[in-house]
Amino acid sequence: MTRVAAIDCGTNSIRLLVADADPATGELVDLERRMTIVRLGQGVDRTGRLAPEALERTFAACREYAALVKEHGAERPRFVATSASRDASNRDDFVRGVLDILGVEPEVISGDQEAAFSFTGATRELTARPDLERPFLVVDIGGGSTEFVVGAEEVRAARSVDVGCVRMTERHLVRDGVVSDPPTGEQIAAMRADLERALDLAEETVPLREARTLVGLAGSVTTVSAIAQGLPEYDSAAIHHSRVSREEVRAITERLLRSTHAERAAIGSMHPGRVDVIGAGALVLLTIMDRIGAEEVVVSEHDILDGIAWSIA
Repeated sequence: MTRVAAIDCGTNSIRLLVADADPATGELVDLERRMTIVRLGQGVDRTGRLAPEALERTFAACREYAALVKEHGAERPRFVATSASRDASNRDDFVRGVLDILGVEPEVISGDQEAAFSFTGATRELTARPDLERPFLVVDIGGGSTEFVVGAEEVRAARSVDVGCVRMTERHLVRDGVVSDPPTGEQIAAMRADLERALDLAEETVPLREARTLVGLAGSVTTVSAIAQGLPEYDSAAIHHSRVSREEVRAITERLLRSTHAERAAIGSMHPGRVDVIGAGALVLLTIMDRIGAEEVVVSEHDILDGIAWSIA
């Protein structure tokens, strides 16, 4: 076993995995798995910069994670930063802060690298399943971007496009600095049209419709699964490898987009940091399923974070 520490810093959340990995058996045993909503990408789509308060929220989480890495005696973590930090003009401030706290420089990876990590993390457990047809389409719906990866045992094609739950919310559902509650039909139609254009871009390089099994990753997808199951609180074990039909996704998306902030916040499995962006995230998933004709999505709790951990092992 090799003890590894992986950190994934996205647009909406930062996550830590400390695990013992056995490359010979493909086993990854969690010792610590944490997620903190920091909204690093707050306003990046509009300003092109990381906001000071977003940086401080992220650095606070990094200090907590540094203590956990040390406590478990892991090697220096591999810190991977994705969409928001790729797009920001002041990303050097972010890099310096992380280096000071964790002693490692964040790797601001490309969308293609992000896709490859997501694919490895999501499918390593699925390749032996006889009930799942190949190739897989792994869809990682983040805060700022969505990654599309098609492959069986290995990546065949991948593409990252700049549509995610935070970016879509800020681009289409915010008026006068406030998230519409609930959004108007015009706002939803504009968001859907934007998503369709993004899928057109993805299909230029990724054969989305050739996939036989859709695998969905990240908080928007897992939250939709929790709602579909009627879970009273978030339950990772119940969500991992659950299946949600397209009609269930459609009903949940419509419900979320017509509900108020208070109604969404009252959902037991809803993380407080997702209340304002879950409607957009669910619509991203539904638009993808409609485009490729997927009748269900297989939901995975293992994603880019697990792929990063395997890259260390």
